[in-house]
Amino acid sequence: MNGPETAREHPYDPEPGDMVVDASGHVGRVMGHEGPNYQLRHPEGGREWKAASGTLRPATQAEVLSAAVSAANQRSRGEIP
Repeated sequence: MNGPETAREHPYDPEPGDMVVDASGHVGRVMGHEGPNYQLRHPEGGREWKAASGTLRPATQAEVLSAAVSAANQRSRGEIP
């Protein structure tokens, strides 16, 4: 069977280093996991945040590039170090 049932049978299980998108749409690199939560960090670095395992999906190349450009723009405006 395809669709939501298949997704529940085989949840996405990212490995450290994988680029993912969380439920809020933020792109992050998987740093590790603890129980049902994964620790993510922005591709350009920064503070980690937690995301529930069932809410993650692989990030597309376009999403990773967009996150990197956004961080570069924030740095150029002095909003982040």
